Amino acid sequence: MQKLRLRYAKRGRLRFTSHRDLARAFERALRRAGVPMAYSQGFSPHPKVSWSGAVPTGVSSEAEYVELQLVRRVEPEVLRRELDAALPEGVDLLEAVEAGPGSLAERLQVSRWRMEIPGVSTDDLRDAVAKLLAADSVEVERMTKDGRRSIDARAALVDAEVLDGPDPTALSDRIRSVTAQVDDWPREPEPYGILVTVVRQTTPVVRPDDVLSALQVVAGLAPSAALRATRLAQGRLDDSGGLADPLAQDSGGGRSPAGVPAAG
Repeated sequence: MQKLRLRYAKRGRLRFTSHRDLARAFERALRRAGVPMAYSQGFSPHPKVSWSGAVPTGVSSEAEYVELQLVRRVEPEVLRRELDAALPEGVDLLEAVEAGPGSLAERLQVSRWRMEIPGVSTDDLRDAVAKLLAADSVEVERMTKDGRRSIDARAALVDAEVLDGPDPTALSDRIRSVTAQVDDWPREPEPYGILVTVVRQTTPVVRPDDVLSALQVVAGLAPSAALRATRLAQGRLDDSGGLADPLAQDSGGGRSPAGVPAAG
């Protein structure tokens, strides 16, 4: 058998697809692309596909991973192109490599997230993040199938950085010029903050909305709408504070997934 590891992105409207529906679409794409999959034994055989976690429904990602077992060898890049063409728009295969030693799950210890928080200014967000990082623990509640559960969101947070957003004055001038003849359109842009976090993948997993809840606890942060989150990368923390690429043959390597800087 050959074992391949793939990195894929979940973008656009496909972010609202559940992981179960995504897995079904992926299996259909495997059949359409003619991938020589290995199958499990038993009354109802299934292709040997191993998923490594999943983003919550409604969240985008540039760094999701899946492992395939094949019955004969194929060129990873050829499989990536043909399988990518068979997948629905919004699920994009970005990289395929032969599996190295060890478990893929063991290489996915932290995630880097980008969070866009509407209705919150950059200054207010920086103040809230400073309070969160200064706290020893911040308990938040999450509704689960077994009822409400308390989670320490601070314990999983490795780092957090507030990015400078667009210049609100420039945006205001642009909106005024476009909407000068339309009385019903808004005249001022709504502020929004951009937060990049590095979070350990603990059990239970601390999600972006848990981090937002923690900011509300420590600073009363009140977004005007639901945040928009994107997982930028997964991996291990290397000595420089970057995320080591989980697909690299050397598990200690510091190469980040394509397009994602090693730090910040």
